[in-house]
Formats: sequence, C-alpha cells, structure tokens
Amino acid sequence: MKQNLFSRILLSPFALLYRGLISLRNIFYEAGLLKSTSFNIPVINIGNLSLGGTGKTPHIEYLIRVLQPYLNVATLSRGYKRKSKGFQWVNVNDTARAKGDEPLQFKSKFPSIPVAVSESRNIGIPMILAQYPQTQAILLDDAFQHRAVIPGLNILLTEYSNLFVDDYILPMGRLREPRSSYERAQVIIVSKCPNEIDPQERLNIEKRINPLEHQSLFFSKYRYLTPYYIFDRRITLPLQNIENIILISAIASVDYLLEHITEYASIQNIIKYEDHHFFTEFEMEQIKKIYDNLEEKNTVFLTTEKDAMRLVLHREFLLRNNIPIFVLPVEVEFLDDDKAAFDDYIQQYLLSFKV
Repeated sequence: MKQNLFSRILLSPFALLYRGLISLRNIFYEAGLLKSTSFNIPVINIGNLSLGGTGKTPHIEYLIRVLQPYLNVATLSRGYKRKSKGFQWVNVNDTARAKGDEPLQFKSKFPSIPVAVSESRNIGIPMILAQYPQTQAILLDDAFQHRAVIPGLNILLTEYSNLFVDDYILPMGRLREPRSSYERAQVIIVSKCPNEIDPQERLNIEKRINPLEHQSLFFSKYRYLTPYYIFDRRITLPLQNIENIILISAIASVDYLLEHITEYASIQNIIKYEDHHFFTEFEMEQIKKIYDNLEEKNTVFLTTEKDAMRLVLHREFLLRNNIPIFVLPVEVEFLDDDKAAFDDYIQQYLLSFKV
C-alpha cells in the first residue's frame, strides 16, 4: 500500500499533465472547436474509461445476439495492432495480424453480419452504409474516447473489481480520461460481477458510481461455455473432465477467468503476455517445450477466444506437434432482472430513434 502511494506521488505530475491535455481536448469538442459527426442511423458505442479488461467484446456479442434477429446490424472497430491501414472489411478467412483479433472474432462467430475496421470511425460509418445501405444499426467497439463521432447511445463498462470511481488517470492508474467523463454515457454496466450480489452491495455500488438523472445502471457477469478444440469446434472438452490446465493468456486481466477455471481444474502454469500480444515462433517453441516436459498426463492448454484468434497464426506448428489447445468461450449474462430491463432499454432507444 505504501509503495503504491509512493509511486502515485512520483507519477502525479505526469498524470496532471495528461489530465490537462485530455480535459482540454474534451473542452474543444464540447465548445465545437473540434467537430463531431452524428449519423441518421442508430450508433451504439460500447466503451470504457480504463485501458481494458472490462469485457467490451462479450458485451458487443451480446448486443449482436439481441439485435441480429430483428435488425441488420454491423460492427466497426479500430482493429488494434493490425498491420493493415485505413478502412477494411473483415472476412472469415482474414488473420488477426491483418485485421485485429477482436474484429476477426466478431466475424468468425457472426459471419453473416458486416464487420469493418477503421482508425477513423466517422469515415468508417459512411463506408459501411455505402456498401450496406440496408444497415439499421452500427455497434462501435471501444469508441468512448473517439469524440469525432457522436453515438446515439454510449454504453460505459466498468469492472466490478476495479470500478472507475476507485481508479486513477494514467500513468497513476488505468484511466484514459478523468472520472468525470462518465457523464457522457447514457448506460453504465458494472461488468464481471460475481454470480450473485447482495441487494445492499448493489445499492452501495450505485451510490459510489452515482449515476446521473439521464443514466441507467446495470450489472452483468460472464457465463463460460464448454471449451472446444482450437481447430475444430465440434471437439469439446468440459472443464470438469480436465484435471490439469496450462493457461495461455494475452488479455488485460485474468483474475475473473481464473476464479472460474479453478472451480473445476488445477492450474499448473499460466503463460501470460501483454494484452493483444502476437505470439512469436520462439514462444511457440517454449510452449512445445512445456508440453513435452509435462509430468501430468491429463493436462491441456486452455486459452480465450480472443487469444485463439492470434494463436491460429501458428496453425501448422501446433498441428505438427500435436499440442492440444482448447478455447474457453464466454457469453454475457445480466444479474437478477437486469436482462429484461437492459433489453427493453435498447429496444426503446431503437424505437424512439429519430433521423
């Protein structure tokens, strides 16, 4: 605790400078000195204030599942760490290196919907509409800080174990904007919650977040599904049938994931990398060495869906060496009566949308 406090004191001048620059940028947008664009189509943004780990991707997938039966929906992402530039369509045979892991995940799970990437969302949206004029709603991935577009609905995620009200701005903490920026959201979702939350605790969290009059607050959690073999979804392996797991992870936070896995199996090792890390050939050789030296027979490698998008770049190596990597799928669920309330909120927004 003392060490963290000391570090924050040392970093406070840099945080103050960063905060000043971000605040000045926001003032320019609010004063109209920097231009923002709105569109005559429902645009829903799913973002956060922190660097990552709040669960944007599963929440976008939740919205796709809710909207797809009734609307022509498309997604638009920046395509973080992709090698391509400018506006690009994402196809099922693309690679994470070319288009980004999260957009590729959307396309692989929902192949019938248009998925695009663009550094500039206010260029990307017209490009989507030009080729798919029948599009009725666009989901923006991680565009809360992209003020050049005015979403019709801003959904802000904050992690249950690390609420934005308890965090600090960069580099003292993980916030990309001051806490006060939450005011731009119409919906706040406390994500990655435990399976059950005491009503008093919900009330305490609500008081700490202090939603404004125009904001609605919801609580969500993850539901993990049956792991499947990375190269064949038809081959599944329930966690309860696995004795030992080696976790391969390059996501922002694994704590919530570990809580689930350890309910069923023993974790022998965690091979951890930075978020969105592209695995190298050397690292693949290290994974092979770990596998070759396993003492426990019933041991498999387990990874996340997002990591799998990058691991398949080494398909030939993994197949040649018979390394068993299984992927743990995840879906978002809302706590208590929040699902009906959230779905109704989205429906009412769409029904009341006016050009």
